[in-house]
Amino acid sequence: MKKHTYSSKKTVQVNKITPKSPRNNGISLKTTVPAFVLMLAGILFLTSTDTGQFLAQKAIDAIGYAQNMANPYYRYVHIPEGLRKEQIAEVYSDVLAWNDTQKQAFLDTYSTTGSGTTTAPNVDGYYFPGTYMLPVDATGDDVSQIMLDKFNSTVTSTIDTKIKNNLKSKINLDTAVKIASIIQRESNGKSDMRLISGIIWNRIFKGMPLGMDATLQYAKGDDQNGWWPQVLSADKNINSPYNTYKNVGLPPAPISNPGMAAIEAAYNPLATNCLYYLHDNNHQIHCSATYEQHMQLINTYLK
Repeated sequence: MKKHTYSSKKTVQVNKITPKSPRNNGISLKTTVPAFVLMLAGILFLTSTDTGQFLAQKAIDAIGYAQNMANPYYRYVHIPEGLRKEQIAEVYSDVLAWNDTQKQAFLDTYSTTGSGTTTAPNVDGYYFPGTYMLPVDATGDDVSQIMLDKFNSTVTSTIDTKIKNNLKSKINLDTAVKIASIIQRESNGKSDMRLISGIIWNRIFKGMPLGMDATLQYAKGDDQNGWWPQVLSADKNINSPYNTYKNVGLPPAPISNPGMAAIEAAYNPLATNCLYYLHDNNHQIHCSATYEQHMQLINTYLK
């Protein structure tokens, strides 16, 4: 297993990966890549709104398919926000035609923090979502390194430019990523994220269990029953450090790989007195300051 590094202050040196053949089968990357960039710019505009995210995902999938058909030596791979590492491995396996050994190499990579602390294999949270252009022979170790390096460069620069110094000193990156990973799974889009962040922080400051269904899904998820299974009432009694109904505080590690919007929301919670929230059948969020108000909202919107 190779050791990779992520850090809020340091970037990772990534070895250059070369394709198996210098030939491009008569197709020039000079023409295909700019076209891809132009289309990607339109997609990024779509993702600025919650309603555009679904269409943007479909557009990315279509563009990636066309690019992959055109170029036999490179593959475009899109990793959506909020996946577990196991799901990311499945995406790469499909596009890069990894066998079980190559897939396991990606899953078995492990990382060290900037302070040198070694994390467990399969660590989530730091595999930055986005669209990657990869050689067809990229290995699990190669891809893992590239994604961690992308996290380093993107997240570090954004935090340095957008997050106030007093917040950076109070909230370390590991804590922010744990919270962001929950926000990513619990939200219904960017418009919800800062409110959910505010509610999470309110519960932390009051010493309350977070009570987040997404953490139960993470505890239950597997390749047999799905990585994000439906949460049942009995699941609140699961014996797991990721059960935030039973355990006070944050889970021991991130539960997903969040995007930049969720990470920014973790650093910039919305000021609110709410401690509870729900999404109605139209995916609109409603929050309340008391459990009694929360039950009223349940009766109003979910029954």
